[in-house]
Amino acid sequence: MNTGQLLVKIEKIVIQGRSDEQWLPIINSVDLHLNRGEVLGLIGESGAGKSTLGLAAMGFARDGCRIVSGTVEFDGIDLISADAQTKRSLLGSRIAYVAQSAAASFNPAHKIINQHTEAPIQHGISSRPESEKDAIELYRRLRLPTPDEIGFRYPHQVSGGQLQRAMTAMAMSCRPDLIIFDEPTTALDVTTQIEVLAAIRDIVKQFNTAAIYITHDLAVVAQMADRIKVLLKGDEVEESGTDSMLKDPKEDYTKSLWAVRSFTREEKPLASKEEMPVVRVRNVTAAYAKIPVLHDVSFDIHASRTVAVVGESGSGKSTVARCITGLLKPSQGSIEFDGVPLPADYRQRTVEQLKQAQMIYQMADTALNPRKRIREIIGRPVEFYLGLRGRKKEERVRELLDQIELDPDQFIDRLPSELSGGQKQRIGIARALAADPKFIICDEVTSALDQLVAEGILKLLARLQDSLGLAYMFITHDLATVRAISDEVVVMKDGRVVEAGGKTAMFTPPHHEYTSLLLSSVPEMDPNWLTELLEQRGVDNIGDAAIDRMNQA
Repeated sequence: MNTGQLLVKIEKIVIQGRSDEQWLPIINSVDLHLNRGEVLGLIGESGAGKSTLGLAAMGFARDGCRIVSGTVEFDGIDLISADAQTKRSLLGSRIAYVAQSAAASFNPAHKIINQHTEAPIQHGISSRPESEKDAIELYRRLRLPTPDEIGFRYPHQVSGGQLQRAMTAMAMSCRPDLIIFDEPTTALDVTTQIEVLAAIRDIVKQFNTAAIYITHDLAVVAQMADRIKVLLKGDEVEESGTDSMLKDPKEDYTKSLWAVRSFTREEKPLASKEEMPVVRVRNVTAAYAKIPVLHDVSFDIHASRTVAVVGESGSGKSTVARCITGLLKPSQGSIEFDGVPLPADYRQRTVEQLKQAQMIYQMADTALNPRKRIREIIGRPVEFYLGLRGRKKEERVRELLDQIELDPDQFIDRLPSELSGGQKQRIGIARALAADPKFIICDEVTSALDQLVAEGILKLLARLQDSLGLAYMFITHDLATVRAISDEVVVMKDGRVVEAGGKTAMFTPPHHEYTSLLLSSVPEMDPNWLTELLEQRGVDNIGDAAIDRMNQA
């Protein structure tokens, strides 16, 4: 092994992005050095330049960006001046990338395993049978269900968390020297996240792989990184070893990152039995084809209250939302709105019934039409649900932009590609508000955002709830978000409600066994937390067999 030898050297890199016919700075003369077998964490708020710098380590600049000056060397090869053939020989084989949005990165027309085996076959690393066998082993190592057959599904046939793990396995298929992980656990629940973090850490160590780990989750980067580099608006703020960075950050900006998520709403009292809920889910059982996914699920959501629905991937959280919105017909049970049973199929609901339940989606990148301007994205539901056109429609769109704290004059004619992640999510909120609903389903709306931006979104949702009397169903795997915004908590596992109650009661022992598992799986700002947790669960090393024992514990 060559652990400790310099692998990546970036010197004085300057990157610009094009906007309104002019080039603006994205990365301002930043250095980055990475040794073999070392993990560097890149953190900073949205727009800091984390992903741009990570991509630059591959000698790549995304569309609309350009590398203006500086050097990028990989194992002594100048990637900026290298010809296309040299880059093709490196990318996918010796350098790999794990994107944040797996759903937007996989080709929907091809099975997962076909996309996995493409790189090792093209680079002459292994034959098709060998690469398929290795894919299945990696799926097993990353704790994907039914590893022998899941790769033979199409991307839309697996959950977002499963697809993210499949992408991580694909990046590892050629055993690269360098992997850029761009928010690889964003879509994962806390229990699955532990398994994936442990597996990534094991594989990086086993194969002496260097990694750049980009994340907005400070507790996660504490488990993964040997060193941490902090960025702000394209500038390096500071860099040091993980232990010293966590214990004694030098710069005020870094200290502010450590102090985020201070926002917490006071829990509202539980509704009385006489109070009519806005949404009532009663004894709902549902299936996909012949596969049961929900079993006798019941809970209520009242006006001006937030019910957080939590559980691991596949627990049934999003399936309940599909039943409420009429996208999936329950085989038993009913959904009531203001005491009136709703037709199970959304196509049989009136416009008035449809407008009352709206959704804000997890991935604003894929939820907003990239070809439509903001006035059209928000204006369409304004016209459909409220019947407004012309000047009145324009006025309503502007009012909604004001409500989500975006200047109408600056944003109404922009495309989604011209917005930051937080701004895109605010547009998603405005689109949901455009129907003038009583009830909104928030599906992992902060999981793809850095902690500073996420806090702003939570404060916005809280303000809108107070001013408009909205009822929220908040689907999330982030228990910090649950603590911040919820009034009541519903815990689901394997399609069943295992525990439900007020927020304070749910976070106060004793807990249901599964709730305790969720709470104990939330990463802490301690570099030794993951190792100690694995040891507590009977794991003496971080490998595939160890993870199996952890799951059994």
